[in-house]
Amino acid sequence: MAILTITDGPGAGQQYEIEAGKITVGRVEGCDIILNHGSISRQHATLTLVPGAWKLEDLGSQNGVFVNDQKVTGCLLKGPCDILFGSIHVHFEPGSEIASQQEAALPKGKAPVQQAGIDPEDVKNIGKLTGNIINEFGRVIVGQKQVAGELLIAIAAGGHCLMIGLPGLAKTLMVSTLAQILKLQFKRVQFTPDLMPSDIIGTDILDVDDQGKRSFRFIKGPVFTNMLLADEINRTPPKTQAALLEAMQEKQVTASNQLFKLPPPFFVLATQNPLEQEGTYPLPEAQLDRFMFNILVDYPEADEEEQIVMATTTRQEVELNVVLTAEDLVRIQGIVRDLPVSQHVVKYATRLVRMTRPKSEDSPDFIKLHIHCGAGPRAAQCLVLGAKAKAVLQGRVNVSCADVKALALPVLRHRLFTNFTADSEGITTDDIVKKLLAAVPEPSAKDY
Repeated sequence: MAILTITDGPGAGQQYEIEAGKITVGRVEGCDIILNHGSISRQHATLTLVPGAWKLEDLGSQNGVFVNDQKVTGCLLKGPCDILFGSIHVHFEPGSEIASQQEAALPKGKAPVQQAGIDPEDVKNIGKLTGNIINEFGRVIVGQKQVAGELLIAIAAGGHCLMIGLPGLAKTLMVSTLAQILKLQFKRVQFTPDLMPSDIIGTDILDVDDQGKRSFRFIKGPVFTNMLLADEINRTPPKTQAALLEAMQEKQVTASNQLFKLPPPFFVLATQNPLEQEGTYPLPEAQLDRFMFNILVDYPEADEEEQIVMATTTRQEVELNVVLTAEDLVRIQGIVRDLPVSQHVVKYATRLVRMTRPKSEDSPDFIKLHIHCGAGPRAAQCLVLGAKAKAVLQGRVNVSCADVKALALPVLRHRLFTNFTADSEGITTDDIVKKLLAAVPEPSAKDY
């Protein structure tokens, strides 16, 4: 006999005992387990006892089903787990009969083997897949290989990107192309001065059921996707920009005192036009810091521009091949997190970030002269995490200081703030980061 216990939400503490058969969870009469809440669909999900497990299926519910913070449409529950129906949290215990069936299925004298650590062959295969992704990307986007590489690193590290480039440089096309290659759900929001937070997150509507009972139901906004393109994010007021903060950092949304998990993996790729600043709202430092990378999209080379014109003035359409799926990306993100990194690399990344602070005693003179505010600890986190992702995507299990150096510009350029002296002399943050890389040495033996 399985037990379902509500741990958070209406009816917290209530238990349901489930026996063999098919159990329906919903908010209308006729369901075996009735969860009377606006976030629950009329028939939300089913639980069915199958040999060795309970089978959980989402019945196309509005707010989805999550098992241990992972969105599922169907899965087998073989052990204790936490389930989220809409915004109601429940704990599931499968019962002793499932454990007995699993134990009986094992050969005598054998125990389940658990794989630990990183498999170098697995990482090497990921490196090959990265090459396939870049090749597919190149079938639509001419050039911009560095931009594609940085986007992939941020995605593998679970970060977000701010892309800055002039109009017509295919920023939107790059993001939508990657979404197709990675088989991710993609949504685009054009940020305008009259855009409201509810236009991004979602809103409550008054719902009336068959018995005439009224309740509020949350309708999800475009933020509930895998890849969200926030086009011209600085065109909208800070109130609307702030609606993305919780989604970017916590991968969740709070609306009407309810918590909604976002489907993994979740990425925000925002764009900005560096020319037109009239009528815009510059992103505050707190929001800029949420972006792992600031990627500059520049003009293509002459031969690349000729190829672009030739390819885009015909009726030819490109059918892209899917290289990875959302589930594969979640697995790769786990490998990136599990990949060990040496203290040498961590010390170098931390030293690099600390040297950007003008009040630090060890910072170079040009930092004290040209920087008003340096980078915070999140910059070092992004450097190390990005370096690990870069190594994995290249099929390597070793992370070096060269990986950190390669990502210093996209990580630091939006986290350093120049003063009037630098602005009057035309010195940019890119100039300062390049100078910093030349000035800060790697740790030596005496540093340990």
